[in-house]
Amino acid sequence: MPLEFDVVIIGGGHAGAEAAWACARLGLRACLVSLSRGAIARMSCNPAIGGIGKGQLVREIDALGGLMGLAADATGIQFRMLNLSKGPAVWGPRCQSDRHAYAAYVQQALGSLENLSIMEGQATDILARQGRVAGVRVLGGDVGQEQTGREVELPCRAAIVTAGTFLRGLMHCGQKTWPGGRFDEPATDRLSSSLQSIGIRLERLKTGTCPRIAAESIDYSRCARQDGDDPPRPFSFMNDRLEVDQVPCHLTATNPAVHDIIRENLHRAPMFTGQITAVGPRYCPSVETKIQRFPDRDSHLLFLEPEGRQTNWVYVNGLSTSLPQDVQEAMVHAIAGLEQARILRYGYAIEYDFAQPTQLGADLQAKAVGGLYLAGQVNGTTGYEEAAAQGLMAGINAALALRAQEPLILRRDQAYIGVMIDDLVTRGVLEPYRMFTSRAEHRLLLRYDNADLRLTPLGRQVGLVDQGRWERHLAKQQAASRCKELLETVWLGGKRLYDCLASPNVKLPELLEQAAAQSKSAKNDDAMSELRSLLARQASAVESVAVDCRYGGYIARQQASAQRLAGYEARRIPAEVDYQRVPHLRAEARERLSAIRPVSLGQAMRISGITPADITILMIHLAGGTGL
Repeated sequence: MPLEFDVVIIGGGHAGAEAAWACARLGLRACLVSLSRGAIARMSCNPAIGGIGKGQLVREIDALGGLMGLAADATGIQFRMLNLSKGPAVWGPRCQSDRHAYAAYVQQALGSLENLSIMEGQATDILARQGRVAGVRVLGGDVGQEQTGREVELPCRAAIVTAGTFLRGLMHCGQKTWPGGRFDEPATDRLSSSLQSIGIRLERLKTGTCPRIAAESIDYSRCARQDGDDPPRPFSFMNDRLEVDQVPCHLTATNPAVHDIIRENLHRAPMFTGQITAVGPRYCPSVETKIQRFPDRDSHLLFLEPEGRQTNWVYVNGLSTSLPQDVQEAMVHAIAGLEQARILRYGYAIEYDFAQPTQLGADLQAKAVGGLYLAGQVNGTTGYEEAAAQGLMAGINAALALRAQEPLILRRDQAYIGVMIDDLVTRGVLEPYRMFTSRAEHRLLLRYDNADLRLTPLGRQVGLVDQGRWERHLAKQQAASRCKELLETVWLGGKRLYDCLASPNVKLPELLEQAAAQSKSAKNDDAMSELRSLLARQASAVESVAVDCRYGGYIARQQASAQRLAGYEARRIPAEVDYQRVPHLRAEARERLSAIRPVSLGQAMRISGITPADITILMIHLAGGTGL
């Protein structure tokens, strides 16, 4: 193994895996440093991919040429589209994954990359010279087959930190605490100190997980069965369909008896005794937090989700907790279907260091140190999908920077990835950040079905989309264009089929049947025959066109709104602006603008605490001082 690299990726979670995938495929000599090769892409929490907002992120990762969608399709054991009762802007694909198969798939994919070396060891220091990354120090790094057990320095031109929950990680279960980044995996302290020494400010957050129980100890007759969709919809645009034997999940719920057990033991809960001081995720709270926050609720839904085909481990989604083990036993056994359940691993919480993401540019590069990129939970996010999307973008931008090319910055009207990164670097986080469709002001433009149409050309431009994916993209693009043309030529009851699709609850196959029954034109018949062929060959392209038809007016309004805002995004703010010298600017505005250093007026408008009056003052100053 060579010991000099273009880029070193620290951490082998979902952010690290995507960063390594992107860097190596874009031609960089890359090294992924992980505590264990076998832990790369480990699903340490729920073995599931996607969901509302999160599923859109996975589709975007795939559209850009990333790895997560392919891995999800190859190893999923149940697939469902969430929110189907609502409009397509908020549909969210989700799959339950086989946790062992998922990690194995990603490890094999990374192992096949010629430019990628994988080193087992603990990254301890970022080496910087003259304000730029110069290398990474690794404790116990293996060199070839030799286990050195010593410190190794890896010279590099860029480093991507994706350390997840390992930075000074502290685990909690009842009164018991112990250092760790994940269950049975050590924390790292030195890397936190190293980041602080080069100017990165660290704060603390908290997350948690639920008990895992043995499948054979569950009474499924007392639970509601939940099957996957038939047919299942793929995540990856490289797959038209999935042939998968789906595994059912089951639903149960907490009840007043469970809530009483929790209330009686809140004095032993680390969340309420002061033992845990960091802020946890608002949208995935512990069950003890739910009981406190919603005292009038007498039940909370729980999902019993198998962790794989060859394991008896079942994840109790909705029961995240750090209560003592005896309390966990009591509350689990009070739940319908779990009266005889055997707990294989108790729930726990973990506190960890993160870097406030306002210290980063929109390319995820640290402002304090050139060539240093941060991605994933280290930026205050939660979830595999959010981490993977950041890892992919950090990897792409590291490669572009080392080629002396402009970074790839996705706009808010262009991708959920763009919304997330802009939220992080502009507003920062006060609690773990999770993606929701409600965070996107242009969500009708950012549907799960059109992610490839939006982003695959950009993936091709940077070099991450290969020829096979590009040809599939062009075929879909051509099919969508032809479908729209045909819909505008076939008439039904005095209206074009394109206009008929605007009516709610109307489906194209039904319209084609009605049009065929009324048709008196060979030209119409030929057009309908071609439409049926497109439906059979390019169903996803036709689906996207149908949604565009149905929501055309709303989409046009969102496009107009995005265009108006684009003017502010295009008005760049020079990096050297001294906000302390801008006349009439409020003290708070000076402080916030100096801290974030927005690159455009559009970004400045989104900074918390900045008012329209501040923007007007800034515009006047820039127009007079720089000719903006």
